Amino acid sequence: MLIFKSVNTSIFKMRFYLLLIFICSTAIVKAEITLPNIFSDKMVLQREAEVLLYGWADPNEEFEIYTGWNDKTVAVKTGNNAKWQVTVQTPEAGGPYSIKFTGKGNEIIFTQVLIGEVWLCSGQSNMEWSANSTIDNKEFEIANANNDLIRLFTVQKRTALHPLEDVEGTWEACTSETMPDFSAVAYFFAKKVATELNVPIGLVDASWGASCAEVWTPENVFESFPELANAHKAIKPNKWVTIEPSVLYNAMIAPLTNFKISGVLWYQGESNTANASSYQNLFTHMITSWRTAWQYDFPFYYVQIAPFKYGGTYEGGIVRDQQRRTLSLKNTGMAMTSDICTVDDIHPQNKQDVGLRLANIALKYHFNAFDGEVNGPLYDMVKVQGNAIEVSFHNDEGMYVKGKQIDHFEISGENGVWYPAKASLKKGVVRVSAKEVKLPVHVRYAWKSTAIGNLFNAAGLPASTFTSE
Repeated sequence: MLIFKSVNTSIFKMRFYLLLIFICSTAIVKAEITLPNIFSDKMVLQREAEVLLYGWADPNEEFEIYTGWNDKTVAVKTGNNAKWQVTVQTPEAGGPYSIKFTGKGNEIIFTQVLIGEVWLCSGQSNMEWSANSTIDNKEFEIANANNDLIRLFTVQKRTALHPLEDVEGTWEACTSETMPDFSAVAYFFAKKVATELNVPIGLVDASWGASCAEVWTPENVFESFPELANAHKAIKPNKWVTIEPSVLYNAMIAPLTNFKISGVLWYQGESNTANASSYQNLFTHMITSWRTAWQYDFPFYYVQIAPFKYGGTYEGGIVRDQQRRTLSLKNTGMAMTSDICTVDDIHPQNKQDVGLRLANIALKYHFNAFDGEVNGPLYDMVKVQGNAIEVSFHNDEGMYVKGKQIDHFEISGENGVWYPAKASLKKGVVRVSAKEVKLPVHVRYAWKSTAIGNLFNAAGLPASTFTSE
């Protein structure tokens, strides 16, 4: 009996000491400084900006942050919510630098940090599409992808019912080993901008194939605009990604909204052909909501979807026109792709020109470093002249037709019935008429989902789908 008590007492003491060790070790772990995964070695921070560094530690813990670009140390104290943040001023483009976080429980040192341009890249499969998914000149592009000015961060696919604070992923240097699995459009954008400006480019790819725009849109948008929730009902489930509104925004975008970016690149719209007529409304509110979350009106440049057999006669054309109309939102730009696609492939293999066109838009409007034309002809206005309609365009310098005649114009009268029309071009104005329409009211161009137009400007860029309605 005595032996039993002695053993029992020893076991009790052992358990007590193990519990004490566990509590102490847990306290030490909680005391450690931690940061979101978007901060790591090889990252790019936005140049010449007030950049927020933030993370977690023990409540009311005091520690120091050293920034190598200015050889300065700042003191930081965590709040009683175990969170901390500090704003640092970044210099002009350069590096590599180091950042050191020194606290009571641990020390973190980030190395090979570059200061440059940070671009968030999002959308569905055409943004996600990589060299390993097959692109034009794949072998050549991979072999020549070693570029230390470009850094890559892929946000791992996650969903969430509520906004998260962190994403999964890590920064990598752009090499022939890392580039093949990264967004090809984003890479070619960065390659052009880095070459022209000689500054580091950080790309954060948060994309998911087959996703509709609703999943990338915050919940409060649907609360404020219930018509968008009603329009979303037309989206059918697919086997590649959820269609539940906001869940990709919550998991893959919301955690990044404190991370300073230069702008956004977007390639999406194919999955919204099911509710095409509401796309401008949805897309405009999505862009605005992202800017609200970041608290500044960064540039938002996007790709117009290519002609393709989307399952309906006109859905593709409607989305393209809705994307054109979204240009009315300030600080946006659209790269057109109708001339670099085939209607049999929803994933056009020429990602080089898509990235180049996005880069030229950014270089012209954001960086003031490109003098050429970056837009194809965009619908401006119509003027009825007897039984014909004359169409004027923006960006119409040197407009010409590839082929013997202008294809894909249609015209309608008061009854709203559309007829194929004859079109002629003179001094940048297209004159459209059809024998069936004596009193024309509206005109449209390249409206069918598969319509590949043949009207271009002197920059070799195609005219956008439009309707005058």
